[in-house]
Amino acid sequence: MLDEVLIDTITVDENYHSVFSSVELSQTARGELWISEQQDCQNFRYRSSPAAYESDWHVAGDATLIIVSTGCLELELRDGSRKQFTAGAKFIARDYLPSHLEFDPSQHGHRARVIGEEAFTAVHIKLGTSKR
Repeated sequence: MLDEVLIDTITVDENYHSVFSSVELSQTARGELWISEQQDCQNFRYRSSPAAYESDWHVAGDATLIIVSTGCLELELRDGSRKQFTAGAKFIARDYLPSHLEFDPSQHGHRARVIGEEAFTAVHIKLGTSKR
């Protein structure tokens, strides 16, 4: 069994440009299961997007764990890099801008689009504020 879980993440670099990275959650054995420490979260929402959905450039703002139920969501960053997430995948969107910076759609954020003919559904879990 794995003693760590790797989760893809969208965060920001020192210039507040969105970048892909990952976070590790350590797991410990408890009998026949492996489990991580409790993670702070505030609420959750259920999301549905049609097959033709495309977003504008945006930042997540609040750190959010997204667990994909159906469909395929492709995330694109300003540098042209892309990742696709399908049923069963999870990722954390936590790119943000500090209050003194104004969002510039030519520099900041990521965008998303549903790939294929199937609608996209997911659970969004807003993480505690310490997850930036």
